[in-house]
Amino acid sequence: MSEAIAIYVLWLREMKRFSRARSRVFGTLAMPAFFLAFLALGFNRVSLPNLPPGISYLQYLVPGILGMTLLFSSTFTGLSVLWDREFGFLKEIMVAPVSRVSIVLGRIAGGSTTSLIQGAMILVISLFMGFAPDSLWGTAASAVFMILISFTFISIGLICASNMRDIHGFTMVMNFLVFPLFLLSGALFPVENLPGPVRVLSYLDPLTYGVDGLRGTLIGVSSLPLALDLAVLALFSLLFIVMGAWFFERCEC
Repeated sequence: MSEAIAIYVLWLREMKRFSRARSRVFGTLAMPAFFLAFLALGFNRVSLPNLPPGISYLQYLVPGILGMTLLFSSTFTGLSVLWDREFGFLKEIMVAPVSRVSIVLGRIAGGSTTSLIQGAMILVISLFMGFAPDSLWGTAASAVFMILISFTFISIGLICASNMRDIHGFTMVMNFLVFPLFLLSGALFPVENLPGPVRVLSYLDPLTYGVDGLRGTLIGVSSLPLALDLAVLALFSLLFIVMGAWFFERCEC
């Protein structure tokens, strides 16, 4: 029972921090909104190679930008761990009579909820720009992929935060990691347009399967079968959650 309470308390803390930090919400949404506005308007009439027939670039782009929003907001959840360590809060929760796994799960629950809220906001913004989801069922099903993307990259952020103490260093490492993951995922253009060796790296990127799954559910077109996207992303998510818990258990906080 105490483990469940610990998870809930950490989740609630993240919700309160998110609701009170309006600048954080604006900052997180600003870049995806600019990407949507300028790329969609600038390339909407351009014929990209391997773009699905009958799909405009705006329709193709929105799931990719949604994946980008989840990627950025999720990985930087690890930054809150470093801030908590800096101000002594992390040490206080470490001495609580609960397992560190519960602490990890609480942070993942809180971070994924805030990421989902931000993803939903971007989806609403895209509707005003002309994006039209394929179906209501597909829009609801996309939440499964959004949750798995959040779980995966929050865990990666926690892995990095567990092995680092410098906040500025964490930010640099995350930027170095996040942008290649984003560009390799096919968020902005079809993965098939990449050279063969680079395409191999794309299929090692968890976000590739998340973005492809979002396209399949939101616009009804995907490069890979939806079941394969879901299975691979779920495996990545489980793997990184276990790794995140393992590294957090062994970090000297």
